[in-house]
Amino acid sequence: MAKEICFPDGTRVPAIGQGTWYMGEDARMKAQEIAALRAGIDLGLTLIDTAEMYADGGAEEVVGEAIRGLRDRVYLVSKVYPHNAEGEKAIQACERSLKRLQTEHIDLYLLHWRGGIPLADTIAAMERLQQAGKIGQWGVSNLDLEDMQALWSLNGGQRCMTNQVLYHLASRGIEFDLLPWCRQQQIPVMAYCPLAQAGRLRDGLFSHPVVNHIARERGITPAQLLLAWVIRQPGVIAIPKASAVKHVEENAQARDVVLSAEDIAQLDQAFPPPTRKQHLDVV
Repeated sequence: MAKEICFPDGTRVPAIGQGTWYMGEDARMKAQEIAALRAGIDLGLTLIDTAEMYADGGAEEVVGEAIRGLRDRVYLVSKVYPHNAEGEKAIQACERSLKRLQTEHIDLYLLHWRGGIPLADTIAAMERLQQAGKIGQWGVSNLDLEDMQALWSLNGGQRCMTNQVLYHLASRGIEFDLLPWCRQQQIPVMAYCPLAQAGRLRDGLFSHPVVNHIARERGITPAQLLLAWVIRQPGVIAIPKASAVKHVEENAQARDVVLSAEDIAQLDQAFPPPTRKQHLDVV
């Protein structure tokens, strides 16, 4: 059975979902992107992550078309800009996202990153949206340990469902403090860019001799190896973006890959885990 992750409210989601960063930017790709997302849903990648920022709402529009007729099968995640994360601005931002997504509610609504608005005001806005039935749960993204501790100290802050951060084999800083803290609080971490696909490191990771050696030995692709590595950690959800059905199928198969202790030791030697606090990587 494919690996699942449990949110604090008891909701279970697949350990690999679907990201949408860079979708909706090219009209010529829209049909292919919709087909890829729908194929992912059929393959059990039913968590779909998007944001009002992506393609200035264009990614949400792609998701909205992809989930038409399939909404009850999807766990839908979107994110609000920091400057919209308070009061009426949050209500209006959420309404715009709902319209683009062609749905009446978002399952999990995240603060995209911490800006100048006090976290207490963001919590209050999230609670208003919950009471109005516009969102199910709320969480955060790109918050480091100090930010999470600040959130946790506020009234209602411990109802945060997740922290979505950059995490892949070549970016392991969260393993030193943030990931253990989230695990202690029983908050799943959502790993964006688990294949380093939004950065320059992707080609380096895919062609790395150790990654390729282990992948060949296991009869899997480098991408599958990298995804299996990310979700080896308890409570970590990977949300790779794939615009082609072939890559979606590849991602789905990675849920069943279990790395051996020897595999992990080789990867640790090639990409050592952190031995000290590091600034949170963000792209």
